[in-house]
Amino acid sequence: MVQVNGNYLKLKAGYLFPEIARRVKAFQESNPGAPLIRLGIGDVTEPLPEACRLAMKAAIDDLGRHEDFHGYGPEQGYSWLREAIARHDFQDRGCEISAEEIFVSDGSKCDSSNILDILGEGNRIAVTDPVYPVYVDTNVMAGRTGEADASGRYGGLTYLPITAANGFVAPLPETPVDLIYLCFPNNPTGAVATRDHLRQWVDYARVQRALILFDAAYEAFIQDADLPHSIYEIEGARECAIEFRSFSKNAGFTGTRCAFTVVPKGLMGQTPTGEQVELWGLWNRRQSTKFNGVSYIVQRGAEAVYSAEGQRQVKGLIDFYMENAAIIRRELTAAGFEVYGGQQAPYVWLRTPAGLDSWGFFDLLLGRAHVVGTPGSGFGAAGEGYFRLSAFSSRANVNEAMARLRALAT
Repeated sequence: MVQVNGNYLKLKAGYLFPEIARRVKAFQESNPGAPLIRLGIGDVTEPLPEACRLAMKAAIDDLGRHEDFHGYGPEQGYSWLREAIARHDFQDRGCEISAEEIFVSDGSKCDSSNILDILGEGNRIAVTDPVYPVYVDTNVMAGRTGEADASGRYGGLTYLPITAANGFVAPLPETPVDLIYLCFPNNPTGAVATRDHLRQWVDYARVQRALILFDAAYEAFIQDADLPHSIYEIEGARECAIEFRSFSKNAGFTGTRCAFTVVPKGLMGQTPTGEQVELWGLWNRRQSTKFNGVSYIVQRGAEAVYSAEGQRQVKGLIDFYMENAAIIRRELTAAGFEVYGGQQAPYVWLRTPAGLDSWGFFDLLLGRAHVVGTPGSGFGAAGEGYFRLSAFSSRANVNEAMARLRALAT
């Protein structure tokens, strides 16, 4: 009989968001008329920018002409998109990143998982707690961890708590690690990293010869001009960091799928026998073997993000969602909740009311207010007692949800 990958059996439960969907489905079956408002999953609700739609339509017409037809594209992405990314997202911010160091993909979630293909099994791994579940679960699936304990923490991982007690600042590990997952602006807490904070991490990684996997999927939502958008704004980061970016949240590509990963030339790893190997070449080989590239149509749409109209329209989307976040923060604060995040990121992180754990508050909101959020404990043990609300929704839904929460709090 065929054998299964036993590492999957270590996973404590279903992935967080399918578990939310299961509970919501059960509630709807029992309460078919309940008017649900979903502020849980970070999925966008507003239409794609017009500049992107027009570019995609033109790309479809290209495929209808022999002289403009495109079949398989380059696995790394078309040069015209990679050049636009390098110039606007990095070089204009003083980062020494070239188009050759950019790999276009179908999602930063996928890339942050797939990167494990080129990294050895013996790496000591650090994650923040709470954490985007993909970082942990993919390491479990790949056999990089031990079993989970009663709190859900897996053996073999170093957990770095980020809570109100430490200002949601990720502390440096007390014991050496080789691989570090950082996400800023942070999902789920909405916290941000200052230049000094990132400099500490870069300095640590260079001394320890560690690798930082830096998820900057929400960088476009940063409002404070003094905050870094990329880890490559920090001197020395090219020597110790890979960065993941996405068009999903800033330009609404969650259903269209386009992202990219930056792997600097000269970023080195080491073989089990101690030889130095460039990670760029390994990632290029991995992508060339396992990935056929993002469609020409989608890449033309992503390229349009960097046009003058595209930039204006994307800013409009970001402003819209950040206004939603401001409304959520204001109304929750007025209702007496302890609130964090929502100022530099589209997520609001709040403490659950006294006497309720994260899933208990989820059930309360669902059952009495018909509002769906995300339990903090689903992001890790340190997330217990917290709850995440997403600003990705319509303005009408946000206003109505806050009215229901105010009524619930009285």
